[in-house]
Amino acid sequence: MPGLFNDLPAPDVDWYPDWISSEIAAATLARIVGEVAWKQDTMMTPAGRVPLPRLTAWQGDPDAVYVYSGIRNVPDPWTPAVAELKAAAEATCGARFNSVLLNRYRSGNDSMGWHADREPELGAQPVIASVSLGSARTFDLKHNRTGVVQSYGLKDGSLLVMRGDTQAQWRHRVPKEPRVQGERVNLTFRFVTPRR
Repeated sequence: MPGLFNDLPAPDVDWYPDWISSEIAAATLARIVGEVAWKQDTMMTPAGRVPLPRLTAWQGDPDAVYVYSGIRNVPDPWTPAVAELKAAAEATCGARFNSVLLNRYRSGNDSMGWHADREPELGAQPVIASVSLGSARTFDLKHNRTGVVQSYGLKDGSLLVMRGDTQAQWRHRVPKEPRVQGERVNLTFRFVTPRR
């Protein structure tokens, strides 16, 4: 039936699948893997504290403290390659970022579960710029009310920007994909209201 799916919700997303070239992306990935202080945090589950299924780092301006999943992130200083990506993402998005969450997926067995970035310090309609380097991974957005899922193949050098009510109306995840052998680093730039 024509028009049957015209009223399905759509997230407020800007998608740049070829934001940077594969050559620049590969060089940037190598630099970031080497210059970032990676760690493996733990999170609380019904079974107790368990390691996050990925490595993480938090960089930003000194007052960009961010708390999620019971983890208090005090920013490390910007490293050179991350600062270069930040400036490029700000120019593309027309937004200012003072922090970045870096996720290092060592293989397809590393993942991130369903969640929304709705912490108060992000504001009501945050702009979150997600840069992908390395192996392509699936990124799912699921509408809270309808359950509609929209998927993206986040490939090397791509940029996905979530805006508007996306965090209020949608959840997102990076599911396990055991067939993926290579490593992926994802940087999600954001503006965190400084804590007083």
